[in-house]
Amino acid sequence: MLRNDVQKLVVVDNLWTGLFENISHIRDPRFHFVKSDVETLQTSEKFDEIYHLASPASPPWYMKEPKRTISANLLGAFRLLDLLKKGGRFGYTSSSEIYGDPLVSPQPESYKGQVDCTGPRSSYDESKRCTEALLFEMQRTKGLNVKVIRPFNIYGPRTRPDDGRAVSNFVTQALSGRPITVFGDGKQSRSWGYVDDIVDGFARYFWINETDYKGPLNIGNDREITVLEVAKYVSKLVGGVPIVFEPSPPQDPTNRRPDLTRAYAVMPEWSCKVSYEQGVAMTLDWFREKIKAGAA
Repeated sequence: MLRNDVQKLVVVDNLWTGLFENISHIRDPRFHFVKSDVETLQTSEKFDEIYHLASPASPPWYMKEPKRTISANLLGAFRLLDLLKKGGRFGYTSSSEIYGDPLVSPQPESYKGQVDCTGPRSSYDESKRCTEALLFEMQRTKGLNVKVIRPFNIYGPRTRPDDGRAVSNFVTQALSGRPITVFGDGKQSRSWGYVDDIVDGFARYFWINETDYKGPLNIGNDREITVLEVAKYVSKLVGGVPIVFEPSPPQDPTNRRPDLTRAYAVMPEWSCKVSYEQGVAMTLDWFREKIKAGAA
């Protein structure tokens, strides 16, 4: 989705949970990379569009460093708002985690959620919720041109081997010949969205489609699959590695499925086209090639 109207694109990342090699192939002269925490970014430039995606999304990472997680989301938003030109667009990537452990399924954007603000996942959940509150109140009081998106369980290539989320965990364990670790009984369900489909939704909502809907907007795959089913599928793809069970992490949500009614209204041409079977297989192939390249 090449944008010919962009004169300069600045990507800011501290590489806390990312890898520079994921963008090392980009040769577009308009692309500029700055290694920095978003909340302390130093620049005199002002921008027509800002998209705030700066936050770890894997529970092991954000539970380990809650202060840093809250800072990236909330203080990052404060800093980025200072860099937005008057009338510019501010896009924020929130999360399905703001619904907590939902009692309603599928979860519509109107659902207020069930989040424990004192729990071990709260640094992520609540900083996403608070940043949404900041941006929508800035829209109400200052007319901020805002769009907020809530992605559900993204997975795919270019994930770190130590990312800590289910699909990458299962794939890296299986490819290394280790047993696949499932936490709890594996019956907790998720709606697995392949990265290409989710990014397509981001682009259509944030800038391709001319829509006045400010959000929040769910983006994801509404096919709900249990964690154990994914583990069994990965095991099958690599010839049947064993599956072992460990105690559940604290407050692991029992279910996650987006109500996409608004997404289909705002972007009627969009849908998640990659099945979890296809997506997991492609992700496994990508990790296998990376392992081969590293061993060469």
